[in-house]
Amino acid sequence: MKSTMAALLCGTALLLQAGAVQPAQAATTVVNGGFESNGAAVASPTGWTSSGTTAADYTESGGRSGSYRITHWSSAAYTVRTSQTLTGLTNGSYTLSLYVKNGGGQSSVYAGLENCGGTDRRTFLPVTGDWLKIAVSTTVSGGSCTISLSSSASAGNWASFDDVAFASGAATLSVKGADVSTLAKSEAYGGVYYGRDGARGDALTLLKSHGANYARLKVWVNPADGYNNKARVLAMARRVKALGMGLLVDFHYSDRWADPGTQTKPAAWSSYPFTQLRQAVYDHTYDVLNALKAQGTTADMAQVGNEINDGMLWEDGRGSRFAQLAQLLSAGASAVKAVSSSTKVVLHLAEAGNSAVFRWFFDSAASYGVAYDVIGASYYPYWHGTLAAMQANVTDIRSRYGKPVLIAETAYPFTTGNDDSEPNIISAATPYAGYPATPAGQAALFRDVMSTVQAAGGLGVVYWEPTWTAVTGNGWDPANPSSGNGWDNQALFDFNNRATPAIAEYSHQ
Repeated sequence: MKSTMAALLCGTALLLQAGAVQPAQAATTVVNGGFESNGAAVASPTGWTSSGTTAADYTESGGRSGSYRITHWSSAAYTVRTSQTLTGLTNGSYTLSLYVKNGGGQSSVYAGLENCGGTDRRTFLPVTGDWLKIAVSTTVSGGSCTISLSSSASAGNWASFDDVAFASGAATLSVKGADVSTLAKSEAYGGVYYGRDGARGDALTLLKSHGANYARLKVWVNPADGYNNKARVLAMARRVKALGMGLLVDFHYSDRWADPGTQTKPAAWSSYPFTQLRQAVYDHTYDVLNALKAQGTTADMAQVGNEINDGMLWEDGRGSRFAQLAQLLSAGASAVKAVSSSTKVVLHLAEAGNSAVFRWFFDSAASYGVAYDVIGASYYPYWHGTLAAMQANVTDIRSRYGKPVLIAETAYPFTTGNDDSEPNIISAATPYAGYPATPAGQAALFRDVMSTVQAAGGLGVVYWEPTWTAVTGNGWDPANPSSGNGWDNQALFDFNNRATPAIAEYSHQ
């Protein structure tokens, strides 16, 4: 790409000298949003104005839907802005959407809406080699608004833009959540938390003050350590609702972790015949949710199973026995609605970037008449595919099944260091290309996951276990008090128990 860009850059300079620059045009809709009007090697193409290092701004071949795109690149450090002002707009909410590619490394690269009558809004470009949709919304109050594509970069950094559109309506995330399932145990064993300012505070309150609006709590049936059971969930739910946050209850239907590789029945249910097992799912789900309702903390959403790619309550509810799995899911869903018709039923899989898994599972669920309200997905970028693959899958399943899609789990490390004796689950210096395991890298990845989901029309994003710091006694194994925590480098509180920069990203979408 660099040699191609260098050649195009020379052509751009000649065109500038020859006076081939087209003036920007004011309009109510985007002019030349696909950059197709002028061909390659054109700076400030029709409808657009370039400022700053203008030679670093030019059209080139390789567009997303047409022949051309606009790219920011230079062999020397540069700052460039490509802009277009729209006028004659009716006041109200609007959203800028566009597709981007980005090699990364810039000090700043974003798409923004400026001079629209309120605070300027921007969405930063994720690092991506595939076309990825981003979006940013604003409220127009003065009849005009300026689209800005801006880069401040070092030599050789590049970003490309295409298919720019501006339309009425707002693209927002309804759910910006935190799974705080281990928080109560952490606090009981001496865990403390500090804000970005160094002042000690309640972890849940700190998350809320930075923009988190939902809490997710897992439920185990009879855990060995006595945490994440019904009583503990009830206590934590009171704290969640007192802060005005939404509540997502995550039923594992196990005494310990349930995930794609382990779906172990609770010990008390292990010998049940299938009909009794199905009834146990209903009774347990109803019991916990009804108790929450009775204390005035009705769940807003409830997951019937956790990361159930291959089903739950093995072997009876394995994916290969989908007829039985469907009965278990329907039993849980029926219990949710029996307690509260307004509580949304979530079915949750891992591997958010894997379209085939989601199509197989939800096509199967549909064939057996399983009722649900929300599709949940885990997205850990070091395991679950690219941002572009995740976005494509979110877009596909929203359309295919007509359901909102929630990224129910995501996380990223802020360091390669370790704060206890348990090896970190993720220890690479750059677990996902373009995002180092640093405080800045963690913040950027969390921000970009949210913006990727937002642009796809997703319901929201939940950060998994942001408060699970290294506290002796609060390890991964509920049956072993001496076990450590392999997640401490992915919390949103560092090894000094101080909030990392990523906590602020809740408020940036």
